[in-house]
Amino acid sequence: MNVFSFAGEEKRKRAPVRSPCRLSWLSALAMVSMLGACRDEPQDATPPPLRPVLSTIAVVRTEDTLGPFAGTIEARYRTDFGFRIFGRMVARFVDVGDVVKKGDDLAALDPATEVLSVRSAQASVVGAEAQAANAQAEESRQRELVGRNITPQAQFDLVLKSRDTAHANLIRAQAMLRKAQDALAFTQLKADFDGVVTGRHASPGQVVTAGQKVVTIARPEIREAVIAVPSGLGDILGSKNDLDMLVTLDDAITIKASRVRGIDPDLDPTTRTRIVFLTLDDPPSAFRLGITISVKFTRPVSPRIDLPATALLDKDGKIFVWVVDPASSTVAQREVEIAERTDARVAVSGGIAAGQRIVTVGVHSLTPGQKVKVPQ
Repeated sequence: MNVFSFAGEEKRKRAPVRSPCRLSWLSALAMVSMLGACRDEPQDATPPPLRPVLSTIAVVRTEDTLGPFAGTIEARYRTDFGFRIFGRMVARFVDVGDVVKKGDDLAALDPATEVLSVRSAQASVVGAEAQAANAQAEESRQRELVGRNITPQAQFDLVLKSRDTAHANLIRAQAMLRKAQDALAFTQLKADFDGVVTGRHASPGQVVTAGQKVVTIARPEIREAVIAVPSGLGDILGSKNDLDMLVTLDDAITIKASRVRGIDPDLDPTTRTRIVFLTLDDPPSAFRLGITISVKFTRPVSPRIDLPATALLDKDGKIFVWVVDPASSTVAQREVEIAERTDARVAVSGGIAAGQRIVTVGVHSLTPGQKVKVPQ
């Protein structure tokens, strides 16, 4: 056996051998150290974004305003003119906007039939007059003969009866003549008063019936404002109230209506509104018939601030709003007092002041001191 070979094998047996488990543990320790080093590095802290909000500036008002409601200036008195008889209209002498005087011709019917009726009635009158004159002469002759006992009394009574019948026929014929003359006059439509034509409803060549509207004439000396209001406001105006009624033509002309003359009891089937008629005392000439106006109703109230209903926050049985601090752009809660409240608007009588900015939308998602952004 070779001594050197044995010695080499002994050296190889004594050489140290590294365990795989020991290497895995060292690798894990190194990774943990690296992760710890990563956690120890400082991170950049970003502030939360500003939340944009909708808001409004509080404004104090001391009067309650209803409206404005659009309307027109109309004449209190107006009349629809039409023919009293049936016929074909051959002329219309006026149009919308024309000024007419009492007795002016408005329209005319074809008078041919009525002219014939007048001539026939005139002939009947002439015949009746002749019969009446003959009966009167016969009565005079027979009266003398009766006095001399030549004509018996029974025959004279028949003469008297014939005389009376002739006079009655004459009266009837004269009445028929007047009726025919009236019918002829009815073919001419005339104005009964001074006024302005505000409507035309028939044209020449059209066959119209008795009473059918042809033109409408209004009296311009008495004018009033006519508006449509909601049914609830109509009930208020119909009872005693302290409302001032301001009728505005433009920014330069505003007058007060003296009173409510009348309210239409029926609702408009389409708009569900009621027509209100307002009396105007001596309106200026600028308030012409048919011109458009606006009407506002006002009354004094205790100082209050109007806000939308979405600005309120109900919490613990109390009502709050969010007030924006303009310096720090943060919000704070303010308890408020409500004077009047509807589904859409509220009237705040205390808790906030004029000029403060109040959040109007998203009040349930804000926190005290939260920064907000108010869009310009």
